[in-house]
Amino acid sequence: MSVAVAGPDGRPRCPWALSAPDYLAYHDDEWGRPIRARGAAADRAMYERMTLEAFQSGLSWLTILRKRPAFRSAFADFDLETVASYTDKDVERLLSDAGIVRNRAKIEAAVANARAALDLPTGLNAHLRGFAPATQPAAPQKLGDVPSQTAESVALAKDLRKRGFRFVGPTTLYALMQATGLVNDHLSDCWRR
Repeated sequence: MSVAVAGPDGRPRCPWALSAPDYLAYHDDEWGRPIRARGAAADRAMYERMTLEAFQSGLSWLTILRKRPAFRSAFADFDLETVASYTDKDVERLLSDAGIVRNRAKIEAAVANARAALDLPTGLNAHLRGFAPATQPAAPQKLGDVPSQTAESVALAKDLRKRGFRFVGPTTLYALMQATGLVNDHLSDCWRR
């Protein structure tokens, strides 16, 4: 199905949200909602989402959601300064952590991205928010109307790569934009829209 579907409570939702209870909670409580924290807390929240989106690349989002508590533990609750200080020894420790996705390139990218984020003059959250579309596109009617990337996510990927970020392709960044409410891709008849 590609249009909103009634969930267990009768509310219409984006159909992907009904494939697992984890998805239902994520859809209803987090996906598409802007980060409300400010300052360092907002940067930490955005860094967590960016890191998880990078780790998801090539995997199921459900796998990442279920491993999220372990990711939080492994990456010091996504504290930028702590992760930026990780050494090769920390990378090796994380490679032996069965609770997370053990991919050297993604782990090293998480460390590099923490370092690059600390170099952003306005902070990570504010920097990424600067790439949100000036006007929101029309509400998608069906899943097929939702793009996998946009001009904004392509520009953001180019900008971040120039600044030393890794695993920040335009599709991954568009997923991040969706997840953090920089764009609203809930279907037009979804109750969360």
